[in-house]
Amino acid sequence: MFYDEKISQWLGRDKLSHQRVHHAYLQSLRANSACEFLLEKPKFKNWYDAPDPQQLAILGTTGSGKSVMMSFLIDELCERTKHKMPNPIILYHYCQDAETGEALYMFSSLIMSLLEQCEELKETFHDWYNQDLRNGNSSPLTNVDKLVDFFRRSVKELDRPLFLVIDGFDECNMESRTVLLETLHILSQNTSETKVVLSSRPCQDIFNQLDEFPKIEIGSDEARDKIIAEKSIKMNLASLDPNVKQFAVERLASLAEGCSIWTKMTVADIAAQEIRSLDSMKEFLDSIPLQQELSDFYASLFSRCTGKDPEVQHMAATALEILCAARRRLSILELSWAVALVTHPDCTTVAEVAGLVDDQHVMSLIGPFIAGVDFNDLKKRQVIFVHPSAKEFVLNGLPLTRSGLQNVETLSSAPSIASRLENTIFDVCVRYLLLDEINNEPLFYEEQIAADELPQDVNLFSDDDGATTYTTDSSWEHWEEGMTRYDPADRGFGEFFVYASCHWIDHFGSITEEPLPDLASVETLCQANSTKLLNWTSQHSRRDCVLQARFEFDGSLYDPLSITSLYGSEELLLEMLETSQFDSPEFLPNTAMLAVDQVLQWGDLRRLRMLFFGRGTARHLQNLDFFRRIIDAWCFSNESYSRDWDAAFDIIDGIPDILAGERWGNELLCLASSRGCLPVTKRLMKLARQSSDLRNELLHGTQRQSRSFRVF
Repeated sequence: MFYDEKISQWLGRDKLSHQRVHHAYLQSLRANSACEFLLEKPKFKNWYDAPDPQQLAILGTTGSGKSVMMSFLIDELCERTKHKMPNPIILYHYCQDAETGEALYMFSSLIMSLLEQCEELKETFHDWYNQDLRNGNSSPLTNVDKLVDFFRRSVKELDRPLFLVIDGFDECNMESRTVLLETLHILSQNTSETKVVLSSRPCQDIFNQLDEFPKIEIGSDEARDKIIAEKSIKMNLASLDPNVKQFAVERLASLAEGCSIWTKMTVADIAAQEIRSLDSMKEFLDSIPLQQELSDFYASLFSRCTGKDPEVQHMAATALEILCAARRRLSILELSWAVALVTHPDCTTVAEVAGLVDDQHVMSLIGPFIAGVDFNDLKKRQVIFVHPSAKEFVLNGLPLTRSGLQNVETLSSAPSIASRLENTIFDVCVRYLLLDEINNEPLFYEEQIAADELPQDVNLFSDDDGATTYTTDSSWEHWEEGMTRYDPADRGFGEFFVYASCHWIDHFGSITEEPLPDLASVETLCQANSTKLLNWTSQHSRRDCVLQARFEFDGSLYDPLSITSLYGSEELLLEMLETSQFDSPEFLPNTAMLAVDQVLQWGDLRRLRMLFFGRGTARHLQNLDFFRRIIDAWCFSNESYSRDWDAAFDIIDGIPDILAGERWGNELLCLASSRGCLPVTKRLMKLARQSSDLRNELLHGTQRQSRSFRVF
């Protein structure tokens, strides 16, 4: 108990509870008899009975019930091993989306479960964590390699069998899948009693990664489909007449073709339409599309929800596409406000958008595609797809329902769907932040700013001056508990301001395909010292609307070029360097060098080359001061913070003519030598061997008064 609270804070108190809630949800959907066939598969028997380390992959198409079957295997393993000595450890993790499929999230959850089952490891983990902090390292909990190393060592030292169950391997990105598989490979070499089972959708890159795994493929089975239909009808249509119920079960089983999510959604649709008579049931089930392609069903469902009105279809499709591209769960109001702005492109004020928001209509249109929501809390971030297959439909099938994209010629010439969705949500974020009220009023009153400077959660009349401060052994959510919160809507900024402020730059960095967005709107949004710039940067550092900022984001230090250099995609930065007028009022004086400073402090050092050679910035940066700043940043950088400094220093390799022609190569050599910057001196010496002009400059350059530069 002494370590429980600390460990829970460090690893994220909600991770394990979310896994258990999801497991319980799958149990509620499950008909065990539909899953028992797995136990009779020879590959499963060999996996379970073999005395050495084993791996197994269970593959099934979208909606085939893989997650439900994995929940069955978890419970079956628990039941089979509960009397074994020593008692095996059973760890499981459901990768439900991009967040839970990240390696860092996954191993945090697995370690929490491991520590819960192995009390003796809690002190080991506690001491390991604190020792790492004492060594001056950043929190190991943000370093997946350190977490994986602890997990591997702990499992290796256990004198107990281990079963590891991972559902949704395909939900992980390539990097996380690689980390997981490398970990499993090492475990199989170093431990004798570790058995792993993964589930995934089948696709080529998954097959390549799981090449050595024995595989069980979940195919279509009408008997199993009948069991699933019986379970779904029992849960949702218990009051049906027995004859109608029997007909529905038989008909659904004949149509399901192994797609349990189709069965679940069809039964839910029957319940929603209150179909009760046998004739009505026959008519309904005879009219739904066969499940050769799940997207056919989703397309039919979409058409049924939206009718034939193009405006209604556009509203529903817009909502689903925004939901698909969003970086986090949206609230009902956030989604509805975004839809209102997209579908009314002429709006210029928050007040106009507010008058057009119809959250009930939006939710009724997309209801079949999303998981259950709490309509009593419209601000809760809760709207998600009912199943990954619904999201796949939005990415692949929904475009065919959109006006202008029905024919093959138009579709083939359109940008990729993912790119179009990024552009859409980027555009709505930027347009929202450019609404008049957000440029006319500050986010905070002076009194709120003053309150921000006061200690949070402290009795000012008490002798206890221990204010709550954020540390690496705490999550942001834990740190912000009980702190003063605000609602930007109370300032007249509406309901989409928080998402737009916090995530528009995420979408800005993901746009890489033509047509690129018009950068004039970005220049306006990021205009130096503007109210709108100060407003969205202030909100960006307060993602959950706690008055005390999580980090410093001083908007007065930024302008369009520095923001684009830090957060825009390479394609958009190149576009800005080619087309923007950097002497216009939107930009700070000396904008090019200020952008360099920001990149050196926070950004990707590869962007320095783009700035150095940029059409609009080269004349301001191709000088000694540019390299002085790089060398100074290198000298003062934290050695434990690894950065690709070669990306900065390699610029020297391409400018021997500039160094010699403008006669500051010798000054750069002296500067680098005085700072002990070997990466620069080595590059200069190498270049000098290849260029006689540069060699003369380095060897015979006189001590001249440089252009306002002096070597300290």
